[in-house]
Amino acid sequence: ERDVKYKILNRFTGAVQFTADIECAADALPSVKLGMAVNWAIKEKANLSRAYLSRAYLNGANLNGADLSGANLSGANLSGANLSGAYLSGANLSRAYLNGADLSRAYLNGADLSGANLNGADLSGANLSGANLSG
Repeated sequence: ERDVKYKILNRFTGAVQFTADIECAADALPSVKLGMAVNWAIKEKANLSRAYLSRAYLNGANLNGADLSGANLSGANLSGANLSGAYLSGANLSRAYLNGADLSRAYLNGADLSGANLNGADLSGANLSGANLSG
């Protein structure tokens, strides 16, 4: 295990949005490091809207009420994650793994969910206006 400063970048400008202090194995996959950084950022109440989080490993993460509007979460593993009440307006969730995720009361208006795995996901009360739900 070693301490790492991991930078979360803005998906549009490439600017550093947040730097997380994480502890991980030297050979940890980038997706795992990014997932750890996101969890750290959420605990610190960081603004992750418009962040580049593609392919992040967030299996079972608690992102309840998080502002991820406009974020790129394409191909991210959010299986079993708690996204209840999360702001995902305009987010790219294409090909994301959302099986068993709690998306109840989430704001998904204008989000791209094309090709996302939503098996067993809870979408009760979610705002899906303008969302792309194509397979």
